[in-house]
Amino acid sequence: MNLPVSSLNTKSISTAIEMLRSCCQVDIQSTWRYQETDEVVTDFIPFSLTDWQPVELNEKDHISWKGGKQVLWLGQKFSVPENLHNFPLTGLSLRVALVWWADLAEVYVNDKLVLTGDLFDSSPRVLLSSSVTPGEEFTIALRLVSPGHCDGALMRSLAIYESTDYNHPDAGFIADELAVTEILIQNFAPEKIPNLAREVEKVTNLKDAENQDWKTYLVNLRETYVGLAEFINAQKYKINLLGHAHLDLAWLWPVAETWKAAQNTFESVLQLQKDFSELIFCHTTPALYAWVEENRPDLFREIQNQVKAGKWEVLGGFWVEPDLNLIAGESIVRQLLYGQRYFLQKFGKISAVVWVPDTFGFCATLPQFLANAGIELFVTQKLRWNDTTKFDYDLFWWRSLDGSQTLSFMSAPIGETIEPVKMAKYACEWKTQTGLQDSLWLPGVGDHGGGPTRDMLETGRRWEHSPIFPKLEFTTSEKYLQQIKSASQNLPVWEDELYLEFHRGCYTTHADQKRWNRKSEHLLYSAELFATLANILCGAEFPQTEIETAWKKVLFNQFHDILPGSSITQVYADAIPEWEAVEKMGTKILEDSLKAIASQINIPQPPNSESIPIIIFNSLNWERSEVVTVDLSKIITPNYPTWKVADIQGKEILCQNCENSTLLFFATIPSIGYSIFWLSPSSPQPKIFPKNWILENEYLQIQVNPETGDLTSVFDKIKQREILTGAGNQLQAFTDSGQYWDAWNIDPNYNTKPLPPTELKSIQWQEYGEIHQRLRVVRQLGKSEFCQDYILELGSPILKITNTVNWQENQVLVKTAFPLNLQAEFATYEIPCGAIRRPTNPQTPAQKAKWEVPALHWADLTTDTEVGKYGVSLLNDCKYGYDAQPSQLRLTLLRSSNWPDSQADRGIHEFTYSLYPHLGSWEEAETVKRGYELNVPFQVLVNPDNYQCNSDGCQSQSFLYLSADNLILMALKPSEDDSEKFILRFYECHGKTANLSLQSEVLSLGEPVDLLENCLKLEENIQPWKIVTFQATLINCSQDLAKDKCLPFSL
Repeated sequence: MNLPVSSLNTKSISTAIEMLRSCCQVDIQSTWRYQETDEVVTDFIPFSLTDWQPVELNEKDHISWKGGKQVLWLGQKFSVPENLHNFPLTGLSLRVALVWWADLAEVYVNDKLVLTGDLFDSSPRVLLSSSVTPGEEFTIALRLVSPGHCDGALMRSLAIYESTDYNHPDAGFIADELAVTEILIQNFAPEKIPNLAREVEKVTNLKDAENQDWKTYLVNLRETYVGLAEFINAQKYKINLLGHAHLDLAWLWPVAETWKAAQNTFESVLQLQKDFSELIFCHTTPALYAWVEENRPDLFREIQNQVKAGKWEVLGGFWVEPDLNLIAGESIVRQLLYGQRYFLQKFGKISAVVWVPDTFGFCATLPQFLANAGIELFVTQKLRWNDTTKFDYDLFWWRSLDGSQTLSFMSAPIGETIEPVKMAKYACEWKTQTGLQDSLWLPGVGDHGGGPTRDMLETGRRWEHSPIFPKLEFTTSEKYLQQIKSASQNLPVWEDELYLEFHRGCYTTHADQKRWNRKSEHLLYSAELFATLANILCGAEFPQTEIETAWKKVLFNQFHDILPGSSITQVYADAIPEWEAVEKMGTKILEDSLKAIASQINIPQPPNSESIPIIIFNSLNWERSEVVTVDLSKIITPNYPTWKVADIQGKEILCQNCENSTLLFFATIPSIGYSIFWLSPSSPQPKIFPKNWILENEYLQIQVNPETGDLTSVFDKIKQREILTGAGNQLQAFTDSGQYWDAWNIDPNYNTKPLPPTELKSIQWQEYGEIHQRLRVVRQLGKSEFCQDYILELGSPILKITNTVNWQENQVLVKTAFPLNLQAEFATYEIPCGAIRRPTNPQTPAQKAKWEVPALHWADLTTDTEVGKYGVSLLNDCKYGYDAQPSQLRLTLLRSSNWPDSQADRGIHEFTYSLYPHLGSWEEAETVKRGYELNVPFQVLVNPDNYQCNSDGCQSQSFLYLSADNLILMALKPSEDDSEKFILRFYECHGKTANLSLQSEVLSLGEPVDLLENCLKLEENIQPWKIVTFQATLINCSQDLAKDKCLPFSL
């Protein structure tokens, strides 16, 4: 076969490179002997290799053995030859380069343990001798423990001889220089490749020659390729270096191990910096530094000193490196607020760089959060993991929905060593992509910590002396990025989410963590809000320490391998008590605050001696008209089994006594305020249930199939429109297996692997009244049981579906599907402080890759009709994974992965989702508010202690009201630094300008501030999608002004 000239040239160069490498490198992969026993476990015991079996390599030339923590011993002895292909080895150093896939690895040399590693520290170069003598013998043994979830493997074993003399490099170094030269010429002067090929062809003839003068030959060869590469002037290019050690706070190890890994990593870096003064190291995560500060103050002081010296860069901004698809807007704010404040307090400055190399995708609103928290630069490398498309840009402006933008950098991969050929390729790719001559490389073992190694740094020093290699220089990320920011012109702009085409299962796996997170976020919002109001209205001390402690527990568990569900069992055994502590703290703060406020409310005289007051509190910033649920368990007695409700004047209100000691009634509660009602005993009423399976109110008629439990009809009575075109709330189950990253990834072909449909076990009415109708269906899916209640309530156009599931499947995914009577070109999904549209009929590969997408409270399909827009929203209270077609919405409910947690999601789950048909667009239908209402219940105080009776008491009061319908309150809290001021934060939720008018008897708006609570310039209107934070001050009112209020004190 005749090859093209270009291929022949490349082949001859490759042949020469391999020839040169063979003079200094010996593949020892096939010469291992093995023993699958763990008898030699403690101190290394000299062994007889004749008792061990020779290894067999698989098709990949790997040595593999069974998974499940199985132990494999490998051993071999070898002697240093005088030369390789006549290249003399005397005086060279000798290292063995290994690559393994093992949960634990121990390396023994001449009977001594010299190194340990794991799945992440898995590519060491073990020094056997710094200066070998021919005939010198070495015994090397490996004790390898396979991962629990898959087979183990030793992928590479290579003996490497190297010169430590920069002026007289070995043949292997010359081979690498030649490879680098080829890369540079191919990229920047491909016409010179034939010249290079001619010069190096001579090398292949030297292999069998006798008495070669290798020293003279290598000098001549080097002069030749250096001369050819001179016009490229490699030294005008620079590869900036920044030591790095990605450290997951939890993953395949518990948090307690992370603290040890952090100490080891930081101590290692500090020690290396004593020997390598050029080394600059970076690390993120204020939560980690805070632990070191508390538990290792000596180590923390050393880090502070290195930060001051410019040798250690603290960066990141976030309290931890969080998931950024699943957390609410206020969670992102708190990640930045607490993270940046810690950096400022402990290291003297905030971080200008957000560093999230391993987070599984990024919401489209993130640039606004960053810009509003002093962050100018965004760094990740995770989109290099895409399974479908290559992301378009390495350097770009990322623009948020509101117009904020951040310079964004797709970094080199993390966890890399100093490997010159790979670095040269990356530098050329970077130059081609961006036009910039300076690139950034991140040497350091990662995931489980580790950081740069001595071998890496020594290799870097060797290559500093190479005349054909780009200049090497350590720097900080901020310095580097600021330089390229000023040097870059006309960068592309990205106006979309950064969707990771991978790890789509993380929207669903470990549903318990998702539920804890959602409930905790909303609990802390309400607790903080009412604690602030209790401080303002009653003088109650604000629980600053408790609120911050609770928030930081939430933020920690939002780490990108905890919340997504991709950690081992122990991680979740540790996380749940933290969530429970948040619940306990948040609930106590909320209850204490509501009681404090209630104690100051003027309640009129009861209409009769048996009446008991109840106060309903609303923590959302709009008036809510909904069914209220009152827990009667503490007041029900045998004499008073049922109760009724009256307004403050004693006028009876329609209500419904239900099972589980609850009372339901319809009420209107003002924005961030309360309403008062009376409870009094009533006579029990018989319960009558219909004989059909139809729920109906003034808005909807719902029909349930008595054979399957699916919905057969959802009929909009107002618009006289059927919503469904087929079975609704159909539980669709699929086999979801075959993915290496089991917890992370959904099988891309799951839709082709449906499982049998559910079987209906029972259908039964639970409640049927004018206020509340509840129809229960129980269905069997494999070994699992779904108990679902269809709920329709007075005054609500929303069908609520509550679920209690005993989930016992293995590698199964289940969705609920709603085929809809509409055709929508786009689906809209809620994201943190915004909404994003994604096409329902994707055309491009990147669009098609979004076959499972994240959302917060809701997704929506809306279409144009002859009489205007009409749509359907699918709301949820703790689910995140959706998919949509033009006429269908599906919500992913549960998965059941086996690795890294073999029991992930097995057990009891409780969750709710709701179907909301609506006239008009999702904005006109106020879907955003409906989503919050599902997630943020009213707070109900029954018979509060120490309340005050006063004939002037009023039914309701609002403490705070935002006049614009498209503003959502995110937080009301005291200022971090000024006890006389308060912080009011909200965002615009419809993509429209808002005119802000705050109506409050207690607070007056002051200056706008950023997320770190630094003052900003005042703008006239609230711009679309904008997150806005204001300082607020108390309104000074006299007693006379307050006397007609429901609260009997001066404000």
